[in-house]
Amino acid sequence: MTTLYVDDRYRGAHGIGRYAREVLARLRPHWQSLDLDGSPHSPLDAFRALPTVGRNDVVYSPGYGALVRAPRQILTIHDLIQLRSPGLHRVKFAAYYAGPVRSAVRKAGLVLTVSQTSQREIREWVRDDSVRVVNAGNGCSAAFRMQGPVEEATDPYVVFVGNLRRHKNLDVVLRALPYLPDVRLRAVIPEREREAAQAQAAALSLVDRVEWLHDVDDEHLAALYRGAAATVMPSTLEGFGLPALESIACGVPVLFWQGCDAVAEIVGTRGWSLASAQDAAEWAAALTEAVAAPRRVEPPAGVHDWDRTADIISSALEQALTTAG
Repeated sequence: MTTLYVDDRYRGAHGIGRYAREVLARLRPHWQSLDLDGSPHSPLDAFRALPTVGRNDVVYSPGYGALVRAPRQILTIHDLIQLRSPGLHRVKFAAYYAGPVRSAVRKAGLVLTVSQTSQREIREWVRDDSVRVVNAGNGCSAAFRMQGPVEEATDPYVVFVGNLRRHKNLDVVLRALPYLPDVRLRAVIPEREREAAQAQAAALSLVDRVEWLHDVDDEHLAALYRGAAATVMPSTLEGFGLPALESIACGVPVLFWQGCDAVAEIVGTRGWSLASAQDAAEWAAALTEAVAAPRRVEPPAGVHDWDRTADIISSALEQALTTAG
């Protein structure tokens, strides 16, 4: 008998954690937890023993953490951003992806991802035409809808949801804010980054213009989006761009850099596409337009749905279980 095991250590408040929570609750095939401890992202984790997994069993991971002792492991690789990390981080991730991750993908003959952009990049990276790269898409929580509570504010504001990592590119928005003295920024970031974020704002004399938020649940975040003139997503790299999707689901346009294909794929014409990722004056001009003439956008219908995503993944796993052995 073939068993489907799931590495369910990915649940959490972060993007992959949300993906895991939503998908695993909807998986059609019956599955068992691997009951593993530790982090799935630790390089040494890739070589751990899997005593409960038989040679005909299938392992599914909603993230990129490879387990080389699995007979067949189907991964969801959300993006390849880590391969563009600076310095030693890039070397470390390059070795990990070229070794355990690529090995797991080729052995499975299948890998899942979340966008057309990531699908294209993974095809180029895996260098194996026999591997199927399936874009299962991504979903959006029911909390993110056009109707609902709106965050109250005395001054117009824009929303940022992300972190301080370089590719999130929050710096360009902070440098644009001095051009707009009446506009505030409400930024949802991890609590551990709050002190560094405050220091960054203080260096630009923006202490009273930026509100740093963390541990925001979906209902509160949706209200923040609805109350905003726009959402800013200045990322230079993304595998998907969940904040952009959540924002337009609430009817709120997005400012983004046109060179970030994954975000452009989601937003389309529902916002402002900026030519430069670093020109603060250009971002200030777009912010000025967004605040001066607030508008609402119509979200795409039936495209980004957790049930649809889980159905595509379930079908792929069912096929893998049928052909195992």
